[in-house]
Amino acid sequence: MSTLDVPIQAAATDPVVAQVVRSRLVAITDQMRLALQSVSGSPTVTEASDFFTGLYLPDGSFATMGHQVTFEAPPVGALIRHLLAGGRALRDGDRIVGNDPFVGALHQNDLQMCAPLFVDGELVAWAGVMAHETDIGGMDFASWSPKAKEIWQEGLRIPAVTLVSEGELREDVLEMILSASRLPAQLGLDIRAFIATLNVAAERLVELCHRYGTGVVQGAMAAMVDDAETRLRRRLLEMPDGVVHTRDFLEHDGHTDTLYAVDLVLTKQGDRLTLDFSGSSGQAPGFVNCSRAGLAGGVAGALIPTLGFEIPWNDGLLRPVEIVAPDGLVCTAVPPAPVGSATVETVWVVSNVVSGALNRLLAATPAYAHRAQAVSSGTMATFNLSGRNQFGEVFGLHLMDPLAGGFGAFASRDGQDAAGPINAPCPSIADVEVNELGTPLVYLYRRLAQDTGGAGRHRGGLGAEVALTISVPQAEALVMTHGAEVPNSAGLSGGLPGGLIHQSFARGLLRDATESARTAALLRGRSDADPRFTDLGPKPGAFPITGQDVFAVTWQGGGGIGDPLDRDPADVVADVRRGVVSPQAAAETYGVALTPSDTSRVTGWDAAQTARLRRQARAERLGVAVDQVPETCRGLDPALPPAGVQAGERWLPLSDRLRAIRGTDGWRVETVDGALLVTGSTRWRQGARRVALALPERVGATLHEDLAVTGWACPVTGHLLAVDIHPAGADPLDDLDLSLDDRAARLTLPA
Repeated sequence: MSTLDVPIQAAATDPVVAQVVRSRLVAITDQMRLALQSVSGSPTVTEASDFFTGLYLPDGSFATMGHQVTFEAPPVGALIRHLLAGGRALRDGDRIVGNDPFVGALHQNDLQMCAPLFVDGELVAWAGVMAHETDIGGMDFASWSPKAKEIWQEGLRIPAVTLVSEGELREDVLEMILSASRLPAQLGLDIRAFIATLNVAAERLVELCHRYGTGVVQGAMAAMVDDAETRLRRRLLEMPDGVVHTRDFLEHDGHTDTLYAVDLVLTKQGDRLTLDFSGSSGQAPGFVNCSRAGLAGGVAGALIPTLGFEIPWNDGLLRPVEIVAPDGLVCTAVPPAPVGSATVETVWVVSNVVSGALNRLLAATPAYAHRAQAVSSGTMATFNLSGRNQFGEVFGLHLMDPLAGGFGAFASRDGQDAAGPINAPCPSIADVEVNELGTPLVYLYRRLAQDTGGAGRHRGGLGAEVALTISVPQAEALVMTHGAEVPNSAGLSGGLPGGLIHQSFARGLLRDATESARTAALLRGRSDADPRFTDLGPKPGAFPITGQDVFAVTWQGGGGIGDPLDRDPADVVADVRRGVVSPQAAAETYGVALTPSDTSRVTGWDAAQTARLRRQARAERLGVAVDQVPETCRGLDPALPPAGVQAGERWLPLSDRLRAIRGTDGWRVETVDGALLVTGSTRWRQGARRVALALPERVGATLHEDLAVTGWACPVTGHLLAVDIHPAGADPLDDLDLSLDDRAARLTLPA
């Protein structure tokens, strides 16, 4: 008997039919993606996948989502809830557009559209779509203005307007929106792509309901969300309770080089998470803020991919989470605060601190410790280009190449090179030829940037770098970032952060874009070490660029995990051969003596000299003579108990070198080599050796003057246990304070 012959009542309880419907709902979401990318005229959508598609329950909870940008699932739901709370009359065929950050968008460039989906006169679900638009108006091209002091200067704000009424396009509303943009043709095509996307969702959902019954489809959607919630709560119960405190920074608000903190106190209790951002900086006078919608998006951007593995991605993953934050913070800005760069500034940093906190919990959970990951690609540098092309036509480009930052290292392996941020699970960037075909952009290089991956036992993935010029006489560039003075891709368990952003500019370097001798010289070198280039810093804003000028930028790599001195020398040699680690970093950061001395033809390493280099480095951390440091140390097998554990005791791994041990007289934290750090808590820093660190050149050359770097070493062996970036003159945070209770005891491993 086919499913068409199954009575509706039976179908509602048939697990096979339920799974078929679930799969069809996911397929509809992917068909929405295909429709959007097929119609859109924007490389941001077609090449870089900076968009979102999803299906929502009638109350605005998302039941399905694509794997493009995880930031954007809650904001579309916020737009739907805004409509529901306002009592808006909804009709079949309506398509409602918005982009107001104080309603639901992340910033004005993120245009949203939702559709109430009716079947036989009943509101069954919603469909939503969202994508970054290159220009939506405002005082500067790309609607990003470092000069902005109020949100009214940043671009058209659309709270929630019916663009399509009962299937009829309101041309006057569309004309009003397009008239605000410098790129009306591109924006108009994207809006029509949005409509087509929602039409696909409506048609497919009606077909599905008519085949299996509206009740079956609605039941399946609700069950998907409930199931995700149940499975995440079950996962949380496998993790220890306690408090994790993480903090990250962004510099320069567009007006002054002020340092802003996003501070997170995460409390995990049973099957719930409370994320408290109350300690964050107050809202900025410049455009780096995000609204409360951005805060929710940043949380989702990190939490969903970090804890949602093997679980369907939907609103159920956010139900166990409470977000606490008063209004008026840099992450909960209120009008008229500008928020134009929210997605690449504060929203991104919110995602960093959530990722850092959750991965500390994973590291302390035996079942998931291998999944613990350092921060990935902690920032996205922004490059926009506008002007007239060779045909005299207005053009505009939002370069998505900065998504090629490095992935954070895992506790079990290196991070992938140029793999992007955690909030974009399926990142992609345009081919060089696509960008050069569509705009007068000329690439001099696009490549992996040596030494940008955070050093560690497992290395963070490398970030990429580009050098660009143009093929027309003149255009205007808009350049901005954070992370030029803050290493946002934080390491874990003694791993170093990924390299800083470096933005530089050389005026008059080329007589023309194809001048071979100068271009070849540029291709061989590093722009951040080339005296012909001027450092632009984090927020240079808009400036003219000619066909004789070159803009170069290097993006952050991923953070490393574990002490770099613990990295297998064979892996360091392989990295040097590939050109991803320099011979200088091999010796100075990893303590590996390459052979032969002609490092352009590395064949291996000198084991005895490598052991001496590493022992000397550990002695310097401890401030003692080399002969006072052990020659050999305990291995790092994650299943290996610490040296000090006694028969009958049990232990819990906190990182690769830290163990919480439960003995007859209570709990204590020791290193794997048996150094006692603390008793009665997991605030182990009080017993570790504090070391003032200087980060490697690629990482710390331009560290913000208000920041300091502190390392924490095992007092016996000198191995790094953690590396903290913190305000100068203030103590680093005790980041992990587990509840040493019955749940923690149940998680422990036998000696």
